[in-house]
Amino acid sequence: MTIPLLNYTPKTQNARVEGYVVPGDDQPKIFSTENILSPADMDVLIEAAYRQIFFHAFKSDRERFLESQLRNGQITVREFIRGLLLSDTFVTSFYEKNSNYRYVEQCVQRVLGRDVYSEDEKIAWSIVVGTKGYGGFIDDLLNSDEYLENFGDDTVPYQRRRNLPGRDQGELPFNIKSPRYDSYYRGVLGFPQIVWQNQVRRFIPQDKKPKAGDPVNYLAAARSIASARGQTTPRVSTGNLDYLAKVPRR
Repeated sequence: MTIPLLNYTPKTQNARVEGYVVPGDDQPKIFSTENILSPADMDVLIEAAYRQIFFHAFKSDRERFLESQLRNGQITVREFIRGLLLSDTFVTSFYEKNSNYRYVEQCVQRVLGRDVYSEDEKIAWSIVVGTKGYGGFIDDLLNSDEYLENFGDDTVPYQRRRNLPGRDQGELPFNIKSPRYDSYYRGVLGFPQIVWQNQVRRFIPQDKKPKAGDPVNYLAAARSIASARGQTTPRVSTGNLDYLAKVPRR
């Protein structure tokens, strides 16, 4: 017997109010199959879906079969998103490398386009993961009224209400706020790796590079000669000399 989804409420009533958004360059771009005019537009939509779910998809992470079905109109964008969430890459990188609470938080951010309301919502969806598995949880998330009202079958999910008028700085992107791996697995995998270079490489324009005969080219040679002259013969105390070893044996 599956446990029904527990009731949870937002931490503030402002989350229920639709924001008055003035269109601008900072607003998220909406990708939908309703605006597809050419195959290039479909490529852009698919890249936006990968960026929303995976943040970055390597060549081995791409689902070519799902892409082909989406291009041919055999599946909708919502079914394509479901396929990405149930793929081996997402399960291995997000479900197996995190707790159920953190997995729920990342899926809500990427699928519903918002942060979790409270710990109660994490617990409620975590119970769904525990009883129905991650596949049943993904199905309930994509079939929820919130997803269908905001994105429907044809729109790629996006981060909603990213910019807040009452704050100088808006919400951080989900991929920065919630990285793919948990702190434990980041330590096991050796993340983050800090690489220090012994020499800082600077770009020098072609017209400013020293040409043949330029005195700058002899600067290194002059410095090597000066450093060689500065070296003096080390002084040795007479008390440390072994005179008997200096006498030749007859």
